[in-house]
Amino acid sequence: MPFCPNCDYEYVEGITICPDCGEHLVDESLFIKPEEWTEENWEVVFISSKEYEVEMLKDNLESAGISVAVLPQKDRNFPAIGDLAIIKLLVRKEDKDAALSFIQKINSESNEGEEES
Repeated sequence: MPFCPNCDYEYVEGITICPDCGEHLVDESLFIKPEEWTEENWEVVFISSKEYEVEMLKDNLESAGISVAVLPQKDRNFPAIGDLAIIKLLVRKEDKDAALSFIQKINSESNEGEEES
């Protein structure tokens, strides 16, 4: 069965591109997940519905030497108004405390800048 290496969703035969993220689907038997990408090794440090927020934090954390993974989860099957997508930012367990303090520092600096305006 083909699956999306980005979203980890499985699809029926015949579908070649993930309808959620646009990634090309791969045959599950041919894809080997790296050992470090197991759920036990990663922790969620930030959740947002805005992709630009997650991408900015990702870039900042990577510039600080922290390994980051982005997990987009879109639900287009539920009939509702608005965007029900959530995007999770994950870091390795050993980097969790450093990442959280880094995010807190960025948020506090951002709030200080808004108060001065």
